[in-house]
Amino acid sequence: MAESAPLRLVVGLGNPGPEYAQTRHNAGFWLVDELARQQGGRFRPESKFQGETCRITLAGRDLWLLKPMTFMNRSGHAAAALARFHRIALPEILVAHDDLDLPPGVVRLKRAGGHGGHNGLRDLIAQLGGNDFARLRLGIGHPGSSHEVLNHVLHRISRPEQELIEHAIDDALRELPQLLAGQWDRAMQTLHSRRVDSLSTAPANPAAN
Repeated sequence: MAESAPLRLVVGLGNPGPEYAQTRHNAGFWLVDELARQQGGRFRPESKFQGETCRITLAGRDLWLLKPMTFMNRSGHAAAALARFHRIALPEILVAHDDLDLPPGVVRLKRAGGHGGHNGLRDLIAQLGGNDFARLRLGIGHPGSSHEVLNHVLHRISRPEQELIEHAIDDALRELPQLLAGQWDRAMQTLHSRRVDSLSTAPANPAAN
C-alpha cells in the first residue's frame, strides 16, 4: 500500500436492524454514523450498492461512507459494488470494524493483512479480490472463551464499554484528515501511542453481556 494513497471510501461494518444497533459487532457503523453527523452528512439507501451511502467533503476532499445492509458475513458485496462503480482502488479504502483482540477504548490502524477470523473482513477480501485495504480496529474486548464470542459480539453493549468505544471513535476521527492526505504513518503513531483506561475485568456473567 503506497504511503501517498488518498483515502476515498470508509466502510463501516455492522448488521442492519434495530435489534443489532447497540451490539458490539456494530462498532464500525457507529464510527461512520458519527463521521457523517460531524460533517452534516446523511445516509441514504442505495439499492445498487446493497447498503446506505453518504458523501461528505472533509479537509477539501470528497469521501464516500458506506454501511453495508447485507449483514456482516456478506459485507464485501456492498463494498465491492461501490468501489467498482466509483473506480476506487483497494489502497483508497478504510474499513472500520470491531476487534476482539483489543480492549474497549483502544483503536488501532492497520494497513492490509488477513481477516483474523472476522467474517466481515473475510468477505471483503473475497469480494474485493485482495486484502490491500486499510483497517481501523475498534476494540470490543474478548469474553474469555471462544464459545462466548458470538453471544459477546451480538449482545447489547454495556454503557461503560460504549463510552470507551465512543472515545476511541473520537480519537480515530481526529486523525482522519491525515489519512485523507495519505499520512498513514503519522496517524498510526498518534493513535498507537494513546493510553486509555480500559475495562480491566471481564463481565461477571458473560451470558448476559
